[in-house]
Amino acid sequence: MRKPASAIASGIALTIVVAALTIAIGGSPTPHSPARGAAAEQLEQTATTQQRVDALRAARQAGLFGAREAVHASPAPGWLGERPLNPTTDDWEPAIAADPNEPWVYVLATRYGEPKPCPGNCPTPWIVLERSSDGGRTWTEGVPLCACKGSGQFDPIIEVVPGTGHVYAIFMNGYNVVFQKSTNHGRTWSDPVPTYGKVSWNDKPVLTTGPDGRDVYVSWNGPQGGDPWIAVSHDAGETWSQTKAVNSKRYYFAFDASVLPDGTVVFSESSLTYTAPGADPEGVVKQHALISTDRGRTWRNVVVDSGPVGEPCADCRADYYLGHSSVSSNLDGALIYTYDLASRALGPQRIYVRRSSDGGITWSGRTPLSEAGENATAPAVEYAGSRDVRLFYFQTANGDDPDLWNVWYRTSGNGGRTWSSPSRISDASNGAQYKTPAGFLEPYGDYGEIAITSRGNTVAAWGEGFSWLGPGGVWINVQA
Repeated sequence: MRKPASAIASGIALTIVVAALTIAIGGSPTPHSPARGAAAEQLEQTATTQQRVDALRAARQAGLFGAREAVHASPAPGWLGERPLNPTTDDWEPAIAADPNEPWVYVLATRYGEPKPCPGNCPTPWIVLERSSDGGRTWTEGVPLCACKGSGQFDPIIEVVPGTGHVYAIFMNGYNVVFQKSTNHGRTWSDPVPTYGKVSWNDKPVLTTGPDGRDVYVSWNGPQGGDPWIAVSHDAGETWSQTKAVNSKRYYFAFDASVLPDGTVVFSESSLTYTAPGADPEGVVKQHALISTDRGRTWRNVVVDSGPVGEPCADCRADYYLGHSSVSSNLDGALIYTYDLASRALGPQRIYVRRSSDGGITWSGRTPLSEAGENATAPAVEYAGSRDVRLFYFQTANGDDPDLWNVWYRTSGNGGRTWSSPSRISDASNGAQYKTPAGFLEPYGDYGEIAITSRGNTVAAWGEGFSWLGPGGVWINVQA
């Protein structure tokens, strides 16, 4: 594919910026994919935290990060144009939720390099909460979700209970997943409640809730090589029970979940094996639906699709682009499942969707959404009605060196059978040194999310940065 002149110029400019940042840091970060397991994950998270703090400090000292500037965007039709949630802070991996009945929207992210939110054994990084009372157009100043004691907070997820407007959140406090809720639009929050029982190490949580908020379901990895566990509460998060959903030698990652009108619970998860040299992934990536029809007592594991391990990240963990998924259901119980997958070993991934009308037991064939030949990752999907589906994903831009990325948005008016042409919603040409008119340097986080406001508008949140070690920030775009 021939590169446009603007893309070539952008690639040269970003190469210079990255070189300056590398010099300021004192060398390139070493990619690291340790053997999977509780101890290895904890060591890696500690090392990664320090590297991100060092990268942030170096970027600020070099004048490459943290300045506020007017953002110039060329919005797609019907969109306001992307904006950074906070251009001065290093925020990783946003989660977003919207109230279906009122104009409240909420974002959580992991904030690096800022002062601890409490004295003593208080976490760094910590989870920041941002709130909007006007459908995502303006935002409050970010505050800590919980100034809880602990070594660090990671992997936040936030949801709004449809029937009450109460806000539920989970996150890792160290390597224990805790639950909090707010009944006043996020102004105050309950004390954190452990979800893990006697399973004393957990990672990568996902949350979903029933329509009245009494039934709450959380999936996270356990300590035995990444087996998926499900924590269940039937009293709005006050007490929890835990069940290992699968016994496997594969490592599972939960990404999304949905509760159907009949109470069926579906988690979208992927699984990999880390048996290559350096504990890198190899073999087959599997996309799973974990399904319960008895309020979380038992779980069925359905393989939705599988394919070879795709293109590795060149300067970060080899599995950074692999195995993402998202799932959503409508009021009729129809499901849509989107995921990234490669068609050849170490080749570029595409974004696919599949549909189910029987609670996730059987699925339609693949429908590809991203461009063939480009690498794509981390889709997010939401139903907005009985047939209205909204979706975004990250995709490389013309194979630039270094690769540039953009976020693309597509919709379906018939439950995912056919789709609109893609619209670029990462449409700002500046606002950070890792951005150009042609795209940005790296997705910053393992996931981004979309939500549907009470007016039926899509609000999208994702991360952009210099590299997976940052620094970077959360970017928002909202339908007009």
